[in-house]
Amino acid sequence: MPRHSQATSRRRLLQQAVWAATATQLPRWAWARQPLRHDPFGLGVASGEPQPDGVVLWSRLLPEHPADAGAPWAGPLSVRWEVADDAQFQRIVQQGQATALPELAHSVHVEVTGLQPGRWYHYRFMLGDAVSRTGRTRTAPAADALAPRLRLVYASCQRWENGYYAAWRHACADEPDLVLFLGDYIYENPSPKDTSGLARVHDLPLPQNLADYRARYALYKSDPDLQAAHACAPWMVTWDDHEVQNDYAGNHGLGDARWPPLRAAAWQAYYEHMPLRASALVSSSFQGLQLYRRLAWGRLARLHMLDARQYRDRQACRPPGSRSAGSVHPGACSELAAPQRSFLGWQQEAWLQQGLAQDGREHAARWSVLAQQTLLSPRHYPSGQLPADSWDGYPAARARLLNALAQQPPRNTVVLGGDIHQNYVCNLMAPPEAGKAGLILASEFCGTSISSRAGTTQDRLDALRRSNPHVLLARSEERGYGLCDITPEHWTTQLRALRNPLDAESDAYTLARFVVEDGRAGPQPD
Repeated sequence: MPRHSQATSRRRLLQQAVWAATATQLPRWAWARQPLRHDPFGLGVASGEPQPDGVVLWSRLLPEHPADAGAPWAGPLSVRWEVADDAQFQRIVQQGQATALPELAHSVHVEVTGLQPGRWYHYRFMLGDAVSRTGRTRTAPAADALAPRLRLVYASCQRWENGYYAAWRHACADEPDLVLFLGDYIYENPSPKDTSGLARVHDLPLPQNLADYRARYALYKSDPDLQAAHACAPWMVTWDDHEVQNDYAGNHGLGDARWPPLRAAAWQAYYEHMPLRASALVSSSFQGLQLYRRLAWGRLARLHMLDARQYRDRQACRPPGSRSAGSVHPGACSELAAPQRSFLGWQQEAWLQQGLAQDGREHAARWSVLAQQTLLSPRHYPSGQLPADSWDGYPAARARLLNALAQQPPRNTVVLGGDIHQNYVCNLMAPPEAGKAGLILASEFCGTSISSRAGTTQDRLDALRRSNPHVLLARSEERGYGLCDITPEHWTTQLRALRNPLDAESDAYTLARFVVEDGRAGPQPD
């Protein structure tokens, strides 16, 4: 296809995606009359991006057979949706039509407006005579409301083979108001040849194109516990590396000329399978998604959702062609400390610093939350080596962020993270250059994985903790999630852990509990 024709086609796709998110009238090519012999909503339903007056509703339609590309699945499909006050849909408050485009894998992103603030609702989709499961969602409180409570779950890293998703069943039972997913929703890896110690395996290859990434999401979303977690509360999502390729950094990945189209395919598949607004589509060619954004929970909390993959500089001293960023020693890698290197990208850094300054003003939100991919606190290892792919590998960028927090601190700052498959609870300290030695700037909770293995031992973490007094807890052996109860006076985090991630029916327990008091930075054991 000529280049100008490709550009025209991509612009049309972007326009159609924006239109489909808001369409309410039945288009002339709608197909909803044929009786269906299967459940087209086999990947479940989801909601996200809650605002005081609305949410995004998501689903993706599946044909009876994956290879079925014939009519009517070759064209757009019209889906009906309903939002109700009750689970029986006796009191419907909003309803309409949505368009599922084949160019977007027949995914549906409905941006519902006109709802009441701070309310729970039920929703469902219909295609012909097929009805989806019922989802439960809620709107954010009114902008000027000091909500009495926000219960949120934060989680990340759910490699299919490493464990079942029992953690999601328990997270759903905790009845959160909001779920934050902080990256590695899928893993691009094929299943290992050695299957010993694995919960389950799949036969999908390393993704090479859009169809491969779509198949990977379809596999993960087939899990009933993950479907239930999506259906029980709205989600806010961001990505890390495995949604595309291990340890990729911005424009840098493996594959030479094949890398840009591979990354674009992965990013398109991500949009197709997440409850994101059409405004996330900053590029008609999927060469970018706008994932750093803010969510206000009235005056109780303001969440800054970050993207630490799309704009970052390449890892310091990473050998060309290396499949892992590995670790570096500061004395052997002068590039590590280069001041121009950014973890978030300069535009996102400025956006975040501006937002934190706003949070430091009088009458701002009670809690300022940084929801990002990994551990922000430094780790000083006995070997002197530093992990190149985390904030430790971007010390100048971290210092800029911490200096911004020190200069105009919000009333209360809490940092949430994932990625490292370990539980960390830390006092986030002012950097030496801030001139505030010993000052605790924020409280940090970096969560373990839903299922992915840690790759380290508890003995090593115990040794690390002894040389890092700001680290209050470091655990590697548990899989699970974090559960936070936030009120105007306290922030309470429970580290929820599974008894056995290889057991689909595993029990869960509270590994530890920490409290942050309003106006007093730093987690306290409870």
